[in-house]
Amino acid sequence: MTTIRCTVMQTPSPDTLEVLRDVVITIDESGTITAIDDGDAGIAVDRDLGSSVVVVPGLIDAHIHAPQWPQLGTGLDLPLEQWLFDNTFPLEAKLTDPAFAAVVWPDMVDTLLRHGTTTAVYYATISVETTTMLAAVCAELGQRAFVGRVGMDHPDGTPEWYRDASAVAGVDASMASIEQISQLGSPLVRPIVTPRFAPACTDALLEGLGELARSTSTISQTHCSESDWEHGYAFERFGRSDTEALDGFGLIADHSVLAHGDHLGDADFELITRRGAGVAHCPLSNAYFANAVFPARRALDAGVRLGLGTDVAGGARPGVLSQCGDAVTMSRMLDEGVDARVEPSERGVTGSRISITEAFWMATLGGADLLGVPCGLLEVGRQFDAVAVDLDAGTSGLRRWEGVDDDARTFEKIVRLAGPTDIAEVWVRGNTVIS
Repeated sequence: MTTIRCTVMQTPSPDTLEVLRDVVITIDESGTITAIDDGDAGIAVDRDLGSSVVVVPGLIDAHIHAPQWPQLGTGLDLPLEQWLFDNTFPLEAKLTDPAFAAVVWPDMVDTLLRHGTTTAVYYATISVETTTMLAAVCAELGQRAFVGRVGMDHPDGTPEWYRDASAVAGVDASMASIEQISQLGSPLVRPIVTPRFAPACTDALLEGLGELARSTSTISQTHCSESDWEHGYAFERFGRSDTEALDGFGLIADHSVLAHGDHLGDADFELITRRGAGVAHCPLSNAYFANAVFPARRALDAGVRLGLGTDVAGGARPGVLSQCGDAVTMSRMLDEGVDARVEPSERGVTGSRISITEAFWMATLGGADLLGVPCGLLEVGRQFDAVAVDLDAGTSGLRRWEGVDDDARTFEKIVRLAGPTDIAEVWVRGNTVIS
């Protein structure tokens, strides 16, 4: 057993900020929280984090492309389909080289942990070997992760030099990836079935991966209605929405992760909710590639499972906290509109705003619910995935001013301003992974 005395800030529901001031958290050998007691209860503690530190639940990045890590911050001036062929596919092909992957994967995972990303949902490469290497690095460095070998075989939607040889080969490779990741025996790392998106996959591959997910009880992830191009492509090819087509292939099920979803309609939300799937909202990336703002408010009100994603490298920042602020900003722009030439009453989509509390909930408990993992909130029975933020680190704009900042203001400052220099410690499954 380990006991930690600290103050906790967290969001047990989208509209609730909970502050547990000066409590003692007891964590067992499996990393599970067994008790949360008042700090005055006289319980002996192993660690006292002091009054300047606030502990928040570990952050969940529900959508990230691991082989795009070396291009982070570049190439964002191109349309999505051109960006993929000119920049992304060539780089991803390089990450099928184990020697290069051995350099990139540890750098990425360590950096994300330093940003407080305790759980990540990865698209890897088409290579079984380097996908398994990524899973092994996550296990070694202590990050909770879902790691997916990317399936892609369509001759029009992929380059000849970076695709599966056939649908059968793609399904077989994904099966091998599931087996190899499972054989690692890590309690933190799980495989995830990953067709890239409809334009990159033949019907046979989509159907085969849907069946693979069902038969192996493995959750799936893919992109869905991200942009005008992808959304329109589904109607042209399948005669129905991206959501309906993916559902027909068995790729929308309990805990399926649909990235972006900016162009989803009410019927799509209803289908996603009925299946128990959800959306990884990537607000910064959407500003570059989606041609629209994701209607987070409407999705929340519809009961859609929601997490936040960086979409590295479509999103140019690696931390999930910054995505919380971006999500709020984008919702305000959708609510109020952006073209001053349009009358205010007609300029925006009124009622689209979300709060910083709702955004943080997506980044923690919302993401945990989307994935079906026992973290995202510091409560008895859940795993102790947590981030300690030092309010007195003094190396960023994060400050707490006595007599000015109450709990709500302090929480908002943490979410909007905290970065690696303010993060004093990170735990996953009760183990310190960054200190």
